[in-house]
Amino acid sequence: MTADLAVDREALLAAVRDFAEREIAPRVGAYDREERFPVELVREVAGLGWLGAVIDPRYGGLGLDWLTFTQLIEEVSRTCHIIGLAISMPSGLVGAGILRYGTEEQKQRWIAPLVRGESFAGAGVTEPGGGTDVASMTTRCRREGDEYVINGAKAWISMLDTADWFLTFATLDPAKGRDGVCAFVVERDRAGLTTSPYRNKLGFRPLATGDLVLDEVRVPVGNRIGAEGEGYRVAMAAVETGRLSVAARALGLAQASLDASVSYARLRHVLGQEIGRFQLVQSMITDMVVGVEGARQLLYELARDRDAGVARPRRRASLAKMHASDVAMAAATSAVQIHGAYGISEDYPVARYFRDAKVFQIVEGNNQLHRGMVAEYALGYRDPDR
Repeated sequence: MTADLAVDREALLAAVRDFAEREIAPRVGAYDREERFPVELVREVAGLGWLGAVIDPRYGGLGLDWLTFTQLIEEVSRTCHIIGLAISMPSGLVGAGILRYGTEEQKQRWIAPLVRGESFAGAGVTEPGGGTDVASMTTRCRREGDEYVINGAKAWISMLDTADWFLTFATLDPAKGRDGVCAFVVERDRAGLTTSPYRNKLGFRPLATGDLVLDEVRVPVGNRIGAEGEGYRVAMAAVETGRLSVAARALGLAQASLDASVSYARLRHVLGQEIGRFQLVQSMITDMVVGVEGARQLLYELARDRDAGVARPRRRASLAKMHASDVAMAAATSAVQIHGAYGISEDYPVARYFRDAKVFQIVEGNNQLHRGMVAEYALGYRDPDR
């Protein structure tokens, strides 16, 4: 890494830290309670160019390297990982497949407005009862002239309240498995598309999540991303980027849990001394430090893989996502314990950290799935290059 790049990266992260402290921290508690996506904040972030961090400048991006992108998400997620999610979406869950398989016109039509904060999008992949088994989807599509007609339902789809369009997937023929899957951009105002959000979730509360139902929804052929039968590849294009983003956001939350715990342990006095002087509190702090620093190394190695041109670093992505989210859960649990009764009060952010940390162990492939994958890589049952 050149000295100029290091200076630029530090300057960017300092700007992110300052923005988070001034603009996000005073508001995050309120929009979390209100279950409201902070559109106004995300548009401010877009104005700073951060939504297009790793995206080519042709589409309004900054063209940053993956390590800087990762550190940007980690830094902002110390204050609010929902903003971290927003930063990741144009190059991740909703954008990666279009960037890799879309036409130039499609990239200008859908990616560039995302980067500018002029529109928002969601991805409709998961189906009721389907979980992570994308290839066995039951949502169907058929071609009629210059249109496709889509029927089916997706579950646990994010950005339901703010998305202007959804990248979703349907199969021409379930018997073909992954080779029958097609990818489409479906605009919110298409006849037959309805949404039904879930309310009062445990965590990720500012992110409206719920059902996406498609009933005889018609989209033009120009809304298909990639060729017929290429939809599974479009979906998988976002996997490693999505897991990198989740790991960075979880790491930011874990660091925030550590920061809050250290601050409180120095402030709170029991039996005439700071509780940080007690061995059991020190033990929890130590476990947090070890977990956070270990997760950071795995995550940064994943980012460096991307910078080195590894298109799909599957094994490293599983390790980073699984470990960072487990560390976040452990750190948030200890943070609540260190805060005692105040840990369950909304006056302190650790209660929110605890609720959100649990969700990180589930999204982008639950951690039991990743544990199985990591073991299979080690045993030679799974090829990391396939």
